[in-house]
Amino acid sequence: MALKNKRFISVIVGFLLISIFYSCKVNYGFKGITIPPNAKTISVATFQNQANLTAPVEPQLLSQKLRDAVSTQTNLGLLKQGGDLRFEECRITNYITAPQSIAASSGTAPDQAALNRLTVTIKINFVNKLDETKNFTDKEFSRYYDYPSAQNLTQVEPAALDQINRQLTEDIFNAAFNNW
Repeated sequence: MALKNKRFISVIVGFLLISIFYSCKVNYGFKGITIPPNAKTISVATFQNQANLTAPVEPQLLSQKLRDAVSTQTNLGLLKQGGDLRFEECRITNYITAPQSIAASSGTAPDQAALNRLTVTIKINFVNKLDETKNFTDKEFSRYYDYPSAQNLTQVEPAALDQINRQLTEDIFNAAFNNW
């Protein structure tokens, strides 16, 4: 009888531990957002390229990333234009790759870059037609991605743009809805 009770207790304890570990998860996302209660819609303009050199897909990727963020993180209806809240005049102003750190030379070879950095800079306007004190104009955001100089940009560009666009989207979202 005592053996049955120990097994039963072990099963209950195991179930409780599994339940506790399953319910303990870390959620990353936009917290503490402030959206006017009477705001029902939001619109996100497509990013325009004003940089000298940009990946052809970057304006669409960044626009879609921002649309996805507002769709998943708010209850606002997404419109093509004219929302209660609007991201307008979205533009990519800089897209540049430059050496970031120099590796020491060996022998007679000149110093070479050990890391390169892709930097994307954007400017955006936010219009809150329900609370004009929350508006911003030509707000600049910039993010970068470092990669080994042994790789060329085309090898790392998809992963780099995914990371950069995620960070830019978080920055834009925080500036608009978290007063950062």
